[in-house]
Amino acid sequence: MRIPIADDHAVVRQGLKQILAAEFKHAVFGEASNGQQAIDLAWKEPWDVLVLDITMPGQSGLDVLKTIKKSRPKMPVLMLSMHPEDQFAVRMLKIGAAGYMTKESAPAALVGAVKKVISGGRYVSPALAEKMAAYLAIDVQTLPHERLSDREFGVLRLIASGKTVTAIAKELSLSVKTISTYRTRILEKTGMINSAELTHYAIQNQLVE
Repeated sequence: MRIPIADDHAVVRQGLKQILAAEFKHAVFGEASNGQQAIDLAWKEPWDVLVLDITMPGQSGLDVLKTIKKSRPKMPVLMLSMHPEDQFAVRMLKIGAAGYMTKESAPAALVGAVKKVISGGRYVSPALAEKMAAYLAIDVQTLPHERLSDREFGVLRLIASGKTVTAIAKELSLSVKTISTYRTRILEKTGMINSAELTHYAIQNQLVE
């Protein structure tokens, strides 16, 4: 069993390793503290499953997931986050994640999730599975952020975290003009009028930590 763990907090990585090592006695672990390291690990050698945090320095977990699925489409990626499942899970599963769970989940749930995705299944919590079934049964109004593309969603989160257009452009290696265009599209699609409203919305809906 080969399991790389990508999270920017060393204590979290160590805790996850301890939980998984107790179940998978002969597991070999890899570690990454940012998005680029996670991508490099995925390229370096084959792994059985990658445990990937959504919020990390540099590239977001969403962008890392996209990149990794292009190079290692068959490698299961289990997304781990502080954010509520109903805000992120469906988006991540559509991109190619094999599962999504919050960091508040019990250790047994993590072990169960890893076993399920390694066997070729997809993991969501029972609570999220129930919500997803409800969405299929009734016509649920789309939330504003669900209308955004993946890139727009990422820019929204960066704006809501307090970063300027210039800082976001530098972080994503894009021009200031391009980020400004994304911001304009985000405002149009969400029906909001400025960054302050976007920030309030993102915090209210737990899209940022």
